[in-house]
Amino acid sequence: MTQHKQASIKINFIMNFILTVSSFIFPIITFPYISRTLLPLGTGRIAFATSVASYATMLGMVGIPTYGIRAVARVRNQQRELNKTVQEIFFFNALTTLGALILYLVSIVLVPRFAEDKTLFLINGVGIVFNLFGMEWLYRGLEQYRYITVRSIAFKCLSLVLMFLLVHSTSDYLIYGGILVFATVGANVLNFIHARHYISFKLEPNLEIWRHFFPALQFFLMAVATTIYTSLDSVMLGMMIGKEAVGYYDAAIKIKNILISLVTALGGVLLPRLSHYIQTEQHEAFKRVTRKAFAFVCFASIPLSTYFIAMAEPAILFLSKEQFLPSVFPMQLVMPTIVLIGLSNLLGIQILLPLGKERVVLSSVCWGAVLNFALNLVLIPSWGVAGAAFSTLLAELLVTLYQAWYLRDQLREMVVLADLAKIGLATVLATLSTFLFRHWISPFWTLALSASVFGLIYLAILWFSREQFVSYLGQMALGFLKRRKA
Repeated sequence: MTQHKQASIKINFIMNFILTVSSFIFPIITFPYISRTLLPLGTGRIAFATSVASYATMLGMVGIPTYGIRAVARVRNQQRELNKTVQEIFFFNALTTLGALILYLVSIVLVPRFAEDKTLFLINGVGIVFNLFGMEWLYRGLEQYRYITVRSIAFKCLSLVLMFLLVHSTSDYLIYGGILVFATVGANVLNFIHARHYISFKLEPNLEIWRHFFPALQFFLMAVATTIYTSLDSVMLGMMIGKEAVGYYDAAIKIKNILISLVTALGGVLLPRLSHYIQTEQHEAFKRVTRKAFAFVCFASIPLSTYFIAMAEPAILFLSKEQFLPSVFPMQLVMPTIVLIGLSNLLGIQILLPLGKERVVLSSVCWGAVLNFALNLVLIPSWGVAGAAFSTLLAELLVTLYQAWYLRDQLREMVVLADLAKIGLATVLATLSTFLFRHWISPFWTLALSASVFGLIYLAILWFSREQFVSYLGQMALGFLKRRKA
């Protein structure tokens, strides 16, 4: 076993940001090709099966993807306890995965909509099994983001090559589904093999598998509630309207999901570090990091969501064909959730969970899930895809407000109203520039030129107004250049 070195938050963020940017770039490459090849019906089939499989995966993981990070982070400096904790969580996960797989296979037989695409659903079932061996929570708990990034990009490149080699017509949707699962399975197997560098596979005595049940259960219930207003939108659209509607919705949320990954990239590396700070009672370090994280979320999420509300149509046309134009309005409706999810990720996952306030997070996402489900039942029959998008927007707003109210005292220390005003003004002025590019010759050049001008105006205004986070980035850049010259 190698000694797991703790990288700085900056290095972890850079690695996680590269990983996130790769998640941005690869869909930009793949989705135009896939949407044109498989058309809305084919992409809808893939999205529908993937959404259903995500429920089984979530059930099998029982909250471990988040709980495991915190559990590992708390004992990462105690090798014997780390070995014991990881083995306990793995065997507990094996039992829950087996139960989830059985329920998934039974549902394929009993639910007619699932049976229509039985082969595709079975392919996704392979991913459920091998998700057990991924142990991503171990690597994130040890802050091994360099390994995670390199491995992920390698398998994405491989799946990209396979897609262009093997997917050529609408009938190839099964092949594409298999490629997606293969990329996940391959990465998970490699994770399991590589884990020997950090833990021992020799069984520790007196394993207490079930001591993780109740703590993980709270994280599981959070995941259930969160999934209700993410994957359930696609499932309910597929059940109530049809798979073509799922294809439109998938196109509408494609960019949103990519941008949320960018906004939450910093949050992804904070949970293990903040859990460690709380465990070792480094409260000032905890406050310092959360203040910078809040500044980053506002700096990134507000302009991104506003820009893509303004440029939704060329974005949809760039990623797909004109058949997907019904996705434009739903995309505009869900774009504000980039801000809301960025804030709720920070408040809930990065602050409340390290503080041991799982019940507060659980309550917030449960209320959001109930609202989303109820609104979907009412709005999808009349508004269709736009109804699902609007339901998600209101659900995310409720979750964020609930958590913000609980942390209102901490927020007073984190929020700098002057900086928020500067970000708001810069966003409005930058957005006005997008009207110059509304009718450019092609969607690509419309997006490329408008995004460049938008970004320059936004950053210039924040720089000259001395907004706190941009000033911090400038100081970091100058320090880096000075070290390079030295």
